Amino acid sequence: MTTNNFYLKDENYKVIGCCMEVHKQLGSGFLEAVYQETLAIEFSEAEVPYFEQEELQIKYKGNYLDKTYIADFICFDEIIVELKAVSELADIHYAQYFNYLRATELKLGLLINFGSKSLEYKRIIL
Repeated sequence: MTTNNFYLKDENYKVIGCCMEVHKQLGSGFLEAVYQETLAIEFSEAEVPYFEQEELQIKYKGNYLDKTYIADFICFDEIIVELKAVSELADIHYAQYFNYLRATELKLGLLINFGSKSLEYKRIIL
């Protein structure tokens, strides 16, 4: 994939930039809820459109389940942003997040970890 075809390139960079600013100001060691609250402030200041703690329907064979997924953020109506505050992202985090994307039929997700010394993020595309 060339840079010109980078899916939601500008939106992706803007969200990651906000996450970098939060990590720069707070560092690691806080609970996920603290990063969520501060990231909402950063998104507002950067004029990133978002929904917080958005309930998403999960589809199974064309049927919506009663169980739902609560996304930390949906930015630009298309990017699921999932926050973690762990020392290191594990395979289970990636697998869980990939399943959220598949089940909600959204195409782009950002898995953000504020718990490591440096901000850790993974862009996941379906």
